[in-house]
Amino acid sequence: MFTFIHTFSRCLRRWCAGAAAGLLAGVALAQPVPEPQAAHQESFQAEAPPEPQQALPAALDEGEEAPVRFAPIAAQPQPGESGESGAPQAQESASQPPGVLQPPSPDAQQIYRAARDKLVQIRSLRRATRTQSSIGSGSYVDASGLILTNFHVISDLALEPDSHRGVSVNVNGQEAEVALLAFDVLHDLAVLRPVQPPADPVPALQLRPQGEPLEQGERIYSLGNPLDVGFAITEGNYNGLVQRSFYPRIFFGGALNPGMSGGPALDARGRVIGVNVAKRLDAEQVSFLVPAEFARALLDKARQAAPMQGAAHEEMARQLLEHQQTLMERLMASTARSERYGRYTVPLPAESLSRCWGNGQEHEPRALFTYERSECRIDSSVFTGDTGEVGGIQLRYEAYDAPRIRELAFAYQYSASFANEPLPQNGDARRSAAECRQDFVQLKGMPARVVLCMRAYRKLTGLYDLTVLVASVNQPKSSVLGRMDAAGLSFDNALLLSRHFLDGFAWQADAQASAQEGAAP
Repeated sequence: MFTFIHTFSRCLRRWCAGAAAGLLAGVALAQPVPEPQAAHQESFQAEAPPEPQQALPAALDEGEEAPVRFAPIAAQPQPGESGESGAPQAQESASQPPGVLQPPSPDAQQIYRAARDKLVQIRSLRRATRTQSSIGSGSYVDASGLILTNFHVISDLALEPDSHRGVSVNVNGQEAEVALLAFDVLHDLAVLRPVQPPADPVPALQLRPQGEPLEQGERIYSLGNPLDVGFAITEGNYNGLVQRSFYPRIFFGGALNPGMSGGPALDARGRVIGVNVAKRLDAEQVSFLVPAEFARALLDKARQAAPMQGAAHEEMARQLLEHQQTLMERLMASTARSERYGRYTVPLPAESLSRCWGNGQEHEPRALFTYERSECRIDSSVFTGDTGEVGGIQLRYEAYDAPRIRELAFAYQYSASFANEPLPQNGDARRSAAECRQDFVQLKGMPARVVLCMRAYRKLTGLYDLTVLVASVNQPKSSVLGRMDAAGLSFDNALLLSRHFLDGFAWQADAQASAQEGAAP
């Protein structure tokens, strides 16, 4: 197995060295293509209403049921899309006659009055036409005019500054052109400043001190400009941090709508406890906030920073390389798990890092063909704007058993299943063409056919996508097929992860399986 990976490593390194100049040249030569109009898709797919939408965090697939859909709360114009997070639908209270609105909360009224002059809408405009490409929200968090928002709200400004510019619009409709000072792509945050410094100190929100942790059930107030219809406030509750989220996210039990991305979430004293970032598309009042602690660190950096010049792909690549290194360190340090499919053993990520789901066909005495299928996802994807979701890992397994059909028929079905696995091939504006190698290798008691593919990111130097496909070939009427896809790894970590994945496969002979089953409680 290791000979196979080492040989692939040498071949791909030579290929990468020879292609490096071509890849870099490809950045300049590649014709720009329209990007998906969703901010943060790993998962978050911005569901846009027919009008220009607000910046939603991209769909972050951090779901518990497959497929899970998260809506970033900054939206972009996508006429004709179905909007799960799109235009609001009228809802009447079951306890009141139709058309009668519930009275607003006195606390919410007070919070909104105090925060109103500190809110802004953030617009990304195309320079050629002044039309909107993305809309979100933000807030003043410093008397000098610093504005806190989401990265996915201003990703066009960060990555395509020659064709986009940013403006802020306050509650009175006054516009001001803004410049990008700093961003944190891993936590989906950005800090802006007006190009023309304000003549007087700006009213600003204060961040809640770190020494005052939130308590379960504490009231939270989220503000922003939903669907470009006007500034608004929604109420909800603090429900702790999202379990198994790679980076801390606050579970906000309240409503967020497209356009509220980047807006502040406040406590009862009007202090910032988080930043609106996403919502769950298949649920009610399951929303997410970036904790204020990460905004505090970014603000400290932004206060000393000059406006960023040119496209920010180099800085983004630096942050993503740190991300993938952290991901690999956590993965390697976590307690390994395994799953048994008959006599086959396959590797699973630690439960603290992943969510796994499965289905299949139960074994029946007269069944001709049975199977089990499982899929695991590590919720570590990061929205990168024009490069899509980077930094996630997915694993999938399919186990087949066909005791009542002929060996040739099983081989035909199994080969067809293997052939159905899509593998990366041609390059595009984001990634190079894939380089693949395949061979038959001996795993732990299990001969297997292994295919390994890698391709490089054109604009994110040093990052690669990895696909590993494994198919057992040791039994005439049973088999296991495994696949791993990882986006945005360094070259060395891609090879390390490949070895780690392949090392988790095993086959137990009759005597071993019987002994283990007899020792099981």
